[in-house]
Amino acid sequence: MGRVSTPNPPEYPPGPPPEGWQQPYGYGPPPGPQVPPPSSYPPPMGYPPQPGYPAPQPYPGYQPYGGYPGYGVDPYAPFGRDPATGLPLSDKSGTTAGLLQLFFGSFGIGRFYIDSTQIAAAQLCLGLFSIVFSVFCLLGVPVLLGSVIWAVVDAIMMFAGNVKDNEGRKLR
Repeated sequence: MGRVSTPNPPEYPPGPPPEGWQQPYGYGPPPGPQVPPPSSYPPPMGYPPQPGYPAPQPYPGYQPYGGYPGYGVDPYAPFGRDPATGLPLSDKSGTTAGLLQLFFGSFGIGRFYIDSTQIAAAQLCLGLFSIVFSVFCLLGVPVLLGSVIWAVVDAIMMFAGNVKDNEGRKLR
């Protein structure tokens, strides 16, 4: 194949550029002010409307948070968001779940509290089995020891924040 020739670049007329022409990015400041002066910012949400600005309109589902103007409850995370990940937090407390699991964990009470019913039912069955069989024979003693260890480890995991509720949200 032969060489492809390119036409000569167009000749620009001498003199200043036409009105409205902008230089490419990086070849000078863009026209107009970059940041409006602070007095021209619109008022934040929750304050009375200022003359010259329309009244602020909250997004659908906006619920004002009592006491602090301008702050609202996120309808998708009514109990707050995890500061590290930004994911919504559960309505259940990790401390409450951990304490319930620590003291009544052989019966799955902490797991019932966070609506993790399958694990709670397994802990309840194992706890009842171990108590009933501990009374009649010694077969239930190792099972009781195992259920207590499971409850303590589960409580530690709840205190550490490694357990989520049944909707997959982190305990607050």
